[in-house]
Amino acid sequence: MPGARHVEEEGQSAVFDYHVHSTFSVDCVIPIEESCRAAIAAGVTEIAFTDHVDHVPADPGYGYYRPDAYLLEIERAQDRFAGALTVLKGAEVDFNQGTTDVVASFIGEYGAAYDFVIGSVHYAPNGTMIVPDYFADRTEDDVFLPYLDQIQQAVESGWFDTIGHLDLPKRYAPKSHRNYDPARYRERLEPIFDAMIERGVAFEINTSGLRQTPKTSMPGPAVVRWYVERGGRIITTGTDSHAAQTVGSGLAKTLDMLALCGIDTVASFRARRAQHVPIADLQMRGS
Repeated sequence: MPGARHVEEEGQSAVFDYHVHSTFSVDCVIPIEESCRAAIAAGVTEIAFTDHVDHVPADPGYGYYRPDAYLLEIERAQDRFAGALTVLKGAEVDFNQGTTDVVASFIGEYGAAYDFVIGSVHYAPNGTMIVPDYFADRTEDDVFLPYLDQIQQAVESGWFDTIGHLDLPKRYAPKSHRNYDPARYRERLEPIFDAMIERGVAFEINTSGLRQTPKTSMPGPAVVRWYVERGGRIITTGTDSHAAQTVGSGLAKTLDMLALCGIDTVASFRARRAQHVPIADLQMRGS
């Protein structure tokens, strides 16, 4: 299977892929079982299916997600792959200033049913999706600063276990805006890190950027080092896969990067509670 190449390329480490999509996301056609098989081939030991829960009415996925059907399908996968792969109930819930009431309602009704919930910002405060066209007639600060304000609000909401793709706008910046330097936003990131540390909220290293623009993880090592300097230690890892062949991709390299930045564990979740698994143990387990 395609995933087997990841194992050979990335040094046989065992890894956690906590950001994978399935047919319960509007933008994915890959069944859960297919990605589970790819995960096993790729050396993934824990996988969380974090399908999009979209609450912005203009979003293509608005009303698409079916939580009850999803939870039943995950239980079937847990039975099917027991002993070979830990399959977790997850969700990627979109956070936007204009939809906080409905997000609060969703978390109140379903939050306890999941093992793991990602909070992700995909929209500007005005409800416009952050895609290349959004950058037109805007400076980098016009995009990033309101985005980071929403990230802080997501952290402080208490609804999420981790924050997805912390510097997402760099993924969609057009060529005219590809001068992104995270150092420009270090001071703005520091209170976000402080809020994460105070509330026990992680942020993920999203490896999708390694295989597409911007050719670096979201975020990259500089941001991780600043987080460590503030006292942070809770990190999750995920590929943001919408295709079986990318499950597990880039995660073993990410473990190496995290260790170099001073992170010695990654978070493993059950019933919304994190345990800290030593990176060294994962590297040894996969060897």
